[in-house]
Amino acid sequence: MRHQKKGRKFGRPKGQRKAFIRGLVVNLIEKEQIVTTDARAKELRSTIEKFVTRAKKQDVASLRLLISRISKKPALKLFYDIAPKYKSRNGGYTRIVKLAKRRVGDNASMSKIEFV
Repeated sequence: MRHQKKGRKFGRPKGQRKAFIRGLVVNLIEKEQIVTTDARAKELRSTIEKFVTRAKKQDVASLRLLISRISKKPALKLFYDIAPKYKSRNGGYTRIVKLAKRRVGDNASMSKIEFV
């Protein structure tokens, strides 16, 4: 039984899974919207919203923490460009739109995740 076991494993060990989510975060910050599977989008939402909340604080400690978690260029874009737009918003910075088209290889349901 999986009682109180949050999160998806994506068939990867912990280190790979962490790097995988981090890569999705970086892509979302750089492009501001990406098309991915439903499960990936739902898992990505919680991570990116924590990063945006951290960036909204607009202090040096938050910027340094973001740079340590993701690379410098996306962290700076998140801190200076994206987060100030959500200064008056309490959460809910992303939107997941389910797409009708499914992935060709394995028929996985696809979603578009974007900043609101």
